[in-house]
Amino acid sequence: MPTKVVMEALSPTMEEGRLVEWKKQEGEPVAVGDVLAEVETDKAVMELVARAGGTLLKHIVEAGATVPVSEPVAVIGEPGESIEGQRGTGAAGQRGGGQRDGKEQTTSTPPAPPAKAAAESRPATAAATTALPQAGVRLKASPLARRIAAERGIELGSVQGTGPEGRVVARDLEQAPSRGPAPVTAGVPTAPLPRGPADRYTDVPLTQIRKTIARRLVQSIGPIPTFYLTSEVDMERMWGAREALAGQQPGPKVSFNDIIIKAVAMALRQHPACNAWWQDDHIRYWNEVHVSMAVAVEEGLITPVIRHADQKTLREIAAESHDLAARARERRLKPEEYTGGTFSVSNLGMLDIEEFTAVINPPEAGILAIGRIAEKPVAQEGGIAVRRRMRLTMSCDHRVIDGATGAQFLKTLKGMLENPLALVW
Repeated sequence: MPTKVVMEALSPTMEEGRLVEWKKQEGEPVAVGDVLAEVETDKAVMELVARAGGTLLKHIVEAGATVPVSEPVAVIGEPGESIEGQRGTGAAGQRGGGQRDGKEQTTSTPPAPPAKAAAESRPATAAATTALPQAGVRLKASPLARRIAAERGIELGSVQGTGPEGRVVARDLEQAPSRGPAPVTAGVPTAPLPRGPADRYTDVPLTQIRKTIARRLVQSIGPIPTFYLTSEVDMERMWGAREALAGQQPGPKVSFNDIIIKAVAMALRQHPACNAWWQDDHIRYWNEVHVSMAVAVEEGLITPVIRHADQKTLREIAAESHDLAARARERRLKPEEYTGGTFSVSNLGMLDIEEFTAVINPPEAGILAIGRIAEKPVAQEGGIAVRRRMRLTMSCDHRVIDGATGAQFLKTLKGMLENPLALVW
């Protein structure tokens, strides 16, 4: 009896997925564990694998379709086996009631270990179809890499891929020689997105990550009673300490963001009331410190987690944050790498932002917004001195954190950042 392949929940918060690309075509043999398709979730691009063996009899949905979790996307069976009644129901034109015929690949079976997430998930543009390898050779490249290659006229076949299984990803094209924009294939539209009347506007379809951001912002700003606390930190001594540290370490250079993550983790250890989740009918105070760091990606924002950050050295945090941020931008994070944070840090200082307020990432109860480090004239010992200063703004969920509680946390954090020795004490 044929087996339905359904859209699986490939991340803890996934409600629907966009089928980016079919890896198995109709009529091809399939073994248990084979990758059937790449699916864009709300956070990354993951692999949908087969739970049954046989032959891929039918694609129920086409590449590019968005399908709710548990809805059918394909049928696996024996060659020549009838698939009558197997088209199912759902968002791809198959939603409805009634009993379904045949077996079904459901999410009740534990999913395979998180597969290597594919790189960037933006759909390939029409122009990217010009960046192809020689006939008969299938070059592995992410959709974003193909688009960049097409725009810059880069021959993908000449680029060494560093992504999963040798896949060419965006970072591989940074140093590649450019020959200018590649010509567009005849008959293919030059714009990948639908245009408005007389090109007065452009309608951009929502990606899965943008849908999730929008949904979570409504969950955060609407029901969460938020208040904000701002403090200014003297970073003069920390600036000198970081400069001294830079010449003595191998691997990625310790950034100010790494230093702040370490300081936040240590301050949370002293103020567990801020290291908490709101859980509707109770508050969960964590005994472990897992700091989420906001990373801007092409289509929005994702928050990789530095686990047990209070127990790690600055060098360990620097290496881990560098790796997580790089893979976040390539959409290659595993679900367990961007969920489970107990407190968040968002830094826009590198973009010359003086001060801002960040939106709480529920169920966490707090997030710290970091501004730029700037030289300012300040009063010092009866005179005026120029010092490097940085502003911190903490957004607090008032259901969990009271004003005095948040203020005490910020005071401890400020003391640690103004005294570098406090981070190694």
